[in-house]
Amino acid sequence: MDVVLEIFDGFVFDRMYANLLPLSPSVSTFDPISTIAAGFKGYADHNATYAQSIGGEFARSGWQFTPASASFHVEPSEFAYMSRWDRDNVYRQFVSLYILTWLFGMVIYFLCATLSYIFVFDHATFEHPKYLKNQMRMEIRQTMESIPIMAVFTVPFFVAEVRGYSFIYDSAANPGFGHPFLNWLGGWYNLLQFPLFIMFTDFCIYWIHRGLHHPFVYKRLHKPHHKWIMPTPYASHAFHPLDGYSQSVPYHLFPFIFPLQKFAYIALFTFIQIWTVMIHDGEYVANSPVINGAACHTMHHLYFNYNYGQFTTLWDRLGGSYRKPNMELFYKETKMSKDEWERQTKEMERMVKEVEGEDDRSYGPPERLVKHARMSKKVQ
Repeated sequence: MDVVLEIFDGFVFDRMYANLLPLSPSVSTFDPISTIAAGFKGYADHNATYAQSIGGEFARSGWQFTPASASFHVEPSEFAYMSRWDRDNVYRQFVSLYILTWLFGMVIYFLCATLSYIFVFDHATFEHPKYLKNQMRMEIRQTMESIPIMAVFTVPFFVAEVRGYSFIYDSAANPGFGHPFLNWLGGWYNLLQFPLFIMFTDFCIYWIHRGLHHPFVYKRLHKPHHKWIMPTPYASHAFHPLDGYSQSVPYHLFPFIFPLQKFAYIALFTFIQIWTVMIHDGEYVANSPVINGAACHTMHHLYFNYNYGQFTTLWDRLGGSYRKPNMELFYKETKMSKDEWERQTKEMERMVKEVEGEDDRSYGPPERLVKHARMSKKVQ
């Protein structure tokens, strides 16, 4: 995250903190009104006046610029040296990383989910008897309420990484720390870190996800996500905040145990966001015994106690929780057929009674189907 933070420091945060928390000469006090006003008016004019007041020189912090990466960096402007909170200030890092985590979490969510909704998602899902009235709106609302809270718990990991407490490295030849994997594998680790990341996080998420289905925590944390029996791409991040955070912990824990190259770190976190949307998009492409694709994850949303994995089916197979997707899901003419829907609904409602103790109203058919059933009875 230090590379990302350096970019946004250079283009956004340096100027923001120089306006809000400027270095002040000892003879004056910080005036927030005039400082903010100067920011709107134009910081260059403010700097000229400010420089004259302290002898014609800019007030500069003692902070010195060190590039986050040898292969890419953004040169700091004069604003980088003009705030009481310099770039190494832990409070500034927390605030900046929180803003980035919150806003970019929302941007990536809406971008990926919307592209999937337009180009991939099977819109026939709207007619499924377990698709809820106004479901997509509810999915988006739950996500928008959860991401800011999840960001609060996530930022401490990012701050620790930026401050050098993880095994994130820029170059395998000169990582700045000793680690048995890098010492042993050297440059080969630049490739091996990708499958290692997938294997480690898949293992951890399987057990965390399975634990969230324990009766003690299911209704408190995980049930809000299982409200979406037939999810859309917008359900991908529609969790209770602690549920979503707990399943993200392995991603953040990995670089504190294993080395992870800085740009591989960014690429993998982007991949995770895309993958999370893909397994909720309702397009059943991967009919594989290994890949835990959308069809496998749909089995989980329909029948609860199966397919807890994130990327693969390995741990579900070893843990006895794997359920092979029905072949009907991979053919357009049978995927959304009346017979398939009725079979899914019947089994799903039986599973709800086993998990919930009683049939929950949130899992019921949408109002339009209830009205249709009432009209049918009247006709009969």
